[in-house]
Amino acid sequence: MLKIDDKFLQDLDLGGLPLEEKDLLISQIYEQLELRVGTRLAEGMSNQQLEEFGEFVDQDDKDAALEWLNKNFPDYPKVVEEELDLLKEELKQQSQQIKQAIASDKQ
Repeated sequence: MLKIDDKFLQDLDLGGLPLEEKDLLISQIYEQLELRVGTRLAEGMSNQQLEEFGEFVDQDDKDAALEWLNKNFPDYPKVVEEELDLLKEELKQQSQQIKQAIASDKQ
């Protein structure tokens, strides 16, 4: 199971952020990951598949969407893992800038 939490942020040298900043950053990481995975999977979908999957998304039926993904894209978990690894590497490289931006917003 994918878990983006305080330990994840510590691995990025972002564990010392204030709690509300951590929560916001975790939320943004999830959103970015969802966008990246969705974009990558959509590139391999037919128009019919895009419509089918879009119906689950429009209905906010996450369980049905996940079931559909597992059936139609069995490599879905691998895509998530790969995109998370890429995102994590980018965040590691930007950790100092992230900390500085948060510090300057607090002033």
